[in-house]
Amino acid sequence: MTNDVIKTGILSFGMSGQIFHAPFLDEHQNFELKAVVERSKKKAHLIYSDIKSYNTIDEILADSEIELVIVNTPNPTHFEFALKALKAKKHVLLEKPFTVNSSEAKQLFIAAKKYNCHVLAYQNRRYDSDFLSVKSVLASGKLGKLVEFHLRYDRYKYVIGEKITKETPVPGSGLAYDLGPHLLDAAISLFGTPLEWRKNVGKFRPNTQVDDYAHFHLLYPEGMQVFITTSLLVAEPQPAFILHGTKGSYVKDRTDVQEQQLQEGIKPSNPIFGIEATHKHGVLTTFTDEGLKQHENIISEKSTYKQVFDNVYNTIREGKPYPVTEEQIILQLEILES
Repeated sequence: MTNDVIKTGILSFGMSGQIFHAPFLDEHQNFELKAVVERSKKKAHLIYSDIKSYNTIDEILADSEIELVIVNTPNPTHFEFALKALKAKKHVLLEKPFTVNSSEAKQLFIAAKKYNCHVLAYQNRRYDSDFLSVKSVLASGKLGKLVEFHLRYDRYKYVIGEKITKETPVPGSGLAYDLGPHLLDAAISLFGTPLEWRKNVGKFRPNTQVDDYAHFHLLYPEGMQVFITTSLLVAEPQPAFILHGTKGSYVKDRTDVQEQQLQEGIKPSNPIFGIEATHKHGVLTTFTDEGLKQHENIISEKSTYKQVFDNVYNTIREGKPYPVTEEQIILQLEILES
């Protein structure tokens, strides 16, 4: 490690801390996983022997060695903890949803400038193999002029979960705020600001207090339509991406290979990390000049969420623009809160 290494603390060591953050910080040459907050069970030291475990967020923010804090606590706490970290002169990497409304996001961006720190959005799904394959197909021009784009994130969870902040009507709860940020970020990063949008949510599980279905319809210039759907009641998941253009169609299943591998204990440095199974490859359907239909398997790129931390480092240390912009975050939240 160099002197330029960014010493980092994680505010929670639950699923996201263990799966999406710690393995990458541990292996990334430009970061040092320094500390974590564990309020009850102390288990981080079983995986990372040198890690400091604090009991409270105030304690970790008082650690002068820590330069970057990852806010991965329940949704309603994002604004409070991120603001507290900025006031402690820490850079912040903030889980989705960034905040529960656009007003809070704007306040964080103002505070970041005031305290000369960065507050950055953790949008790891930009570096999923399925999404990267969609980007490559769009860039190839083989679809012609895009007509419609469908994005889905399906799960089946009929039984009400135990997480209070997800299943009770607190700010930022419900499926729209849970999976919507991933899907909206995908559309916004590809196509920018829509001309108009509409949001619909539904409650279908018995006794649910929060939405378990959400649909967003975005209209773009020249009539291009984006349809975003997420549901907790899809027993047979549908393709995650369906694109129709004037010259062809592209259909791609969700792979989520990195999350699965991380849960199995496969480290990001493993050569097989981020490589999806061949039967999961997307299919591009076009027609020849003679009118014959042809199918092409699109082999997805190897993917890694390490790219998020590369971006964080490049912004903090080298002053490079962060790929997830303030404007994109505020737009995403305006759509979510509409």
